[in-house]
Amino acid sequence: MEPNWAAENLQTIRTLMERSAVYRRALAPIMLLAGSLGLVAGLTGYVIGWNTTLHFGLLWLVTAFAAVAGACYIARRQAFKDGEPFWSPPTRRVVLAVLPTWLSAAAMSLTIIFTNVVNGELVLTLIWILFYGFGLTAAGFFMPRGIKMFGGVFVAAATLFACFLPVLLAHFYVNTNILMAFFFGVLHLAYGGYLYVSEKRKQTA
Repeated sequence: MEPNWAAENLQTIRTLMERSAVYRRALAPIMLLAGSLGLVAGLTGYVIGWNTTLHFGLLWLVTAFAAVAGACYIARRQAFKDGEPFWSPPTRRVVLAVLPTWLSAAAMSLTIIFTNVVNGELVLTLIWILFYGFGLTAAGFFMPRGIKMFGGVFVAAATLFACFLPVLLAHFYVNTNILMAFFFGVLHLAYGGYLYVSEKRKQTA
């Protein structure tokens, strides 16, 4: 094993632990932004009636792009505020952790959107919830523990939903825009609110 490689990785791990509080502060506005965008997109899709696979898929891909762009802007502003480089080794570790699952979900989504898949919007919803949870769980190894638990909620929910999908479709009407608004809107707003309030308590303690 190269001693320089080991020292570099040890320093990266130490830096990640030291910056856990910084990541936690940045997560609150990111989650609130993502939740707001998710809630607006879900309600918009529901009101307009964008329930076809094409319209539903494009709506949420645009929303996801806006959320990622907003998250990058917030993280960049936080890094500059703390006098740190934006593309630091810890940031690269987090990005590389989430990238495989999110890129896989994006590729699968484009295939489903532009092909004739039965219940394509429902398949997309399950893929996004599941793979998003996988990405957060992977990032949780380099970030505060709460994000890993938050990702676990998405993975568990998507798994249970997939297991009981035939029963749900037989007895209930599932509006995918409302489902997405709950997971990517309400849950993110709730988690962002929790991070914001708990951070305020720490600062005043």
